[in-house]
Amino acid sequence: MKYFFLSEGWAVGRVWGSDGLWQFAAWRRAPQIERISICLVEKSEVLWLYSVEDAVITIEVKPTPSVANQNIGQVIIKRLITAEQVLERLGNAETSCAMQNSQAVLV
Repeated sequence: MKYFFLSEGWAVGRVWGSDGLWQFAAWRRAPQIERISICLVEKSEVLWLYSVEDAVITIEVKPTPSVANQNIGQVIIKRLITAEQVLERLGNAETSCAMQNSQAVLV
């Protein structure tokens, strides 16, 4: 598994694997990308942890319409992180949080 943090209000767009842009017809399934119920807060910004399968190399993310600042159209994430890097990042975070009963709770 690989991981990345994504700011609240952003969504996953296109996905690339080792063979290029993820082809639903070729793989016969969507890539496995899951938001985990763990987040961290940095500079009053909530960042949610996502896990992705090893076949994923690059991910495009875009702001959702609900995000007020529309100056950025998309971002390409090329540096996915390991579980050890996730733990290090959580340990160095200002604040961490977890999802409980559909709400983020600081821990």
